[in-house]
Amino acid sequence: MKPFVIAEIGINHNGDIAIAKKLIDIAKNAGCDAVKFQKRTLDIVYTKEFLDSSRDSPWGKTQRHQKDGLEFGKPQYDIIDAYCKEKKIEWFASAWDVESQKFLKQYHLKFNKVASAMLTYLPILEVIAKEEKHTFISTGMSSFDDIDRAVEVFRKNKCPFTLLHCVSTYPSEDNECNLLVMKEIRDRYKCDVGYSGHEKGILPSVLAVALGATVIERHITLDKKMYGSDQAASIDEPELQLMMQQIRAAPGILGSGMKTVSEKEKGIAKKLRYFE
Repeated sequence: MKPFVIAEIGINHNGDIAIAKKLIDIAKNAGCDAVKFQKRTLDIVYTKEFLDSSRDSPWGKTQRHQKDGLEFGKPQYDIIDAYCKEKKIEWFASAWDVESQKFLKQYHLKFNKVASAMLTYLPILEVIAKEEKHTFISTGMSSFDDIDRAVEVFRKNKCPFTLLHCVSTYPSEDNECNLLVMKEIRDRYKCDVGYSGHEKGILPSVLAVALGATVIERHITLDKKMYGSDQAASIDEPELQLMMQQIRAAPGILGSGMKTVSEKEKGIAKKLRYFE
């Protein structure tokens, strides 16, 4: 089975639509199936005290300046929607509040996404699940009790979903990835399981496919040294190209699991088994 690969742009566009377009191009050229963004309503997600607190950034001296500088609104998402349609690649976004989810609904997107941070926020889970679109649910920072409650919401609303194993460290060390827990998630919830990674390299994502991941999600960047908290946990264009080559090759390498002797092997056997 060909894994569905999501290139997460997130906020790595740094508020620049030209950068967003370049990242969409990179994802499309590498053969990804979709790109993903993030959407927030700042005055809902953050307190006024937090937004007024100090933070140096390219956009100003407060947290509000920084968060607002990274946030796309309708003009930018209209461009993204048109550009992705032109490039023939799916796009969607993880909403961090109910108003943002309502905002995204106008684009009639094929998929929804629950970010790890939102997995325990039942009001947004209810809104998303009621749309009955296939939803990718990241499980970072979450116990099985947390995931149980989220899964109950989606099953109650008959909304299809894929659970994404995730470790919410940025970047993750390879020995933090714990890919074997994917089997436990699959067995517990009897559903498709994918992997959303934040590691520096590509090996865990490729190994996740070998362990049965049906979805892979990775942050992408133009340059890991760019401004932004997610850049170091992202992969650049050459890494994405290599990861996609290996992921697409994985199903053929893994094969059917049935023990057979191919016609090519039979020919070799005639040469090497001289005693038969």
